This record gives sequence, C-alpha cells and structure tokens, in this order.
Amino acid sequence: MIDTHCHLTFSQYDGAIDAEIARMREAGVRASITVGTTSADSVRGLAIAKRHPEVWCSAGVHPLHSDEPIDWSTLRACAQDPRCVAWGELGLDNHYATPVRATQLSALEGQLDRIGRWSAEGLCKPIIIHCRKAFDDLLPILEASGLPRERFVFHCFSGTPDEAQRVLDFGAWISFTGIVTYRNAPEVQEAARRVPADRIMAETDAPFLSPEPMRTAKPNRPAHVMLVAKHLAAIRGVDEASFLSTLDANACRFFGLPAA
Repeated sequence: MIDTHCHLTFSQYDGAIDAEIARMREAGVRASITVGTTSADSVRGLAIAKRHPEVWCSAGVHPLHSDEPIDWSTLRACAQDPRCVAWGELGLDNHYATPVRATQLSALEGQLDRIGRWSAEGLCKPIIIHCRKAFDDLLPILEASGLPRERFVFHCFSGTPDEAQRVLDFGAWISFTGIVTYRNAPEVQEAARRVPADRIMAETDAPFLSPEPMRTAKPNRPAHVMLVAKHLAAIRGVDEASFLSTLDANACRFFGLPAA
C-alpha cells in the first residue's frame, strides 16, 4: 500500500518523521507522498523525500494558500527533482470565504498555464486536484487547460455520487480518505462504489481526517491508509488482498512510482 496524499511537513510531525515511517512499515504501508501546499512547503516536502526513500513529494499551491506569494522558479526547481512525482495540490475551495474567488482563480490558472508550458519542456507530471464544493466551477477550467484529463486526480473526494460521475466522465481519477469510513458519509461511500477499479486510489490527507476506528486519534497518520483501503474493499464487496494490490498498482501507474 501507498499513502498517495499526506502532509509530513506540517507541525504535527515535527521531529517525528522517523517514527511515522516506522509506523508505516509496521502497518504494511511501503511509501507515502507528502503534498505541497505553498512554494516553501514544497521545498520542505522535497527535503523530506530526499532524506527518506519511503517518501515522495509534489509541488504546488493549495487554493487556501493562494493569497501567499508564489515563487514559480521554486516550484519548477522542485519538480525537476526525481523525488517530486506530481504537481499540486491545486484547485478551488468554496467552503471558506477567503481567499476570495479571484485570488484562488489567479493561483489556479497560473499553475495550470505553467504546468502546460513546463510539461512541454519535459516536466510532465500528474496533477493533484483539491475540489471542495467547486465541481461546477473547476471542471470547465480543467477542461479548458488542455492538459491530459487522465493525469488529474481529485483527492479527498467528499462529493455526491453524481459529482463523482462527472469527474469520471471528464476522465480523471478519484482518491478517497478516511471520510469514506464515516457513518455520516453515505454519499461518499456510494461514490466509492461507482469508481472503476483502474481509476481509484486511497490516501489519508494526514494529519487530518483520521479514519474509523481511529477517528478520534490526532494526528492522522500515513499508516492509517490501510484502514481506508480495507474499508473501500468492504463497501465495494471485493476481495481485500486483491483490492489492496490493485490500489498499489494504481498508485504506481498514476504517479510513476516503482512497483513493490
């Protein structure tokens, strides 16, 4: 298993990266991707990935940090390192009033434009999408970008089955967090049943969203992706061992990671 989305740069893990990696190993999680949220955060993620062979990273600016200065040369430099396997996370977030829409759009469109140009120069990487209550706004923007649709993954999916179908019809992948284990998230569970086996992934979004039965545990940990994966297998009614192998293969294929 691979935790395809966590944030090991966050303060909850200060001084504890080695311990988190040890927990991953004990749980059967062989790797994790620490995802960038700002220019500086992307640099910190790359530093962790270069020190720990079990960790990979991404480079991007989260919509909730879009009001902070973006160092484009730093993002490009991070992406040039082989330990960086994706762009993102980037997108739109309509749950919060700030940063305002114009600011989020500027950061999103700036990233998509540069990703297109940098991809043409050889920095072609998959793109991690943050979409919270923004499917109507975001999907047309991604379509207009001209970037390959199969290179997008909508991470931490928390929408409805119909919204999941729209993402699938668009051509993107979908990834699920501990939300899919919550009793009060039946629509997310139904969405998880609809995703084809070759376009689904699992993640923690740690330190947030601890899955059941560890929901009250803080912080969430990359090791807990195993709980997410097993719950996905159960609600989809498939063999657990086979499904975990599928998730691992999907993560390797999408992010270009080495096979187990």
